[in-house]
Amino acid sequence: MGIFTRFSDIVNSNINAILDKAEDPEKIVRLMIQEMEDTLVEVRSAAARSIADKKDLNRKLESLDRELRDWDEKAELAVRKGRDDLAKAALVEKARVAAAVDALKQDYMAVDEGLAKLNDDIARLEAKLQDAKARQKALLARHKTASSRLAARKQIHDYKIDDAMVRFEQYTRRIDDVEGRIEAYDLGLPKNLNHEFASLEAEESVQKEFDELKRKVSGGEH
Repeated sequence: MGIFTRFSDIVNSNINAILDKAEDPEKIVRLMIQEMEDTLVEVRSAAARSIADKKDLNRKLESLDRELRDWDEKAELAVRKGRDDLAKAALVEKARVAAAVDALKQDYMAVDEGLAKLNDDIARLEAKLQDAKARQKALLARHKTASSRLAARKQIHDYKIDDAMVRFEQYTRRIDDVEGRIEAYDLGLPKNLNHEFASLEAEESVQKEFDELKRKVSGGEH
């Protein structure tokens, strides 16, 4: 998977915008860094070739400069010796070499300008690469912090659940204790106690009804 399609995509890219759209920012940053490093190797290789071309052109220019001086000296010698024909021929060769020098100088200027641009590109690419690496470190730090917070939150959450369960068990235990005490009281009483209370209640009701009946009868006799 490629993030960029050409060098200009890298140096003109907005890393923030790319990361905002990414489903996995850490993975995208790793890919960015890999592509930037690969591109940096290519640009440095191109710069190395340009430097080699400059050195080669320098050597050729130095050789042609020597040849120019040589043909100039030969032309002067021919004139001194009265050999105008040879002097003219030497000047023709000198002109030919001078034209070659001019062409090489044009090539040299083009290579030199290209090398300057490559140096600028390398600087821009290295700055972008450092930015991406900084983002990678920041993302890794954020991921580590988030993971730690998640683990802490999970631990707190688990602790709360455990605490709630403990408190529930304690509450249940208290209810069990109360019920046990009630059952203990029941176990200590006579088995027919309920029947005795029922008899007392019935006796009270009968007595009340009997008293009411006596008052009614007594009132009727007067």
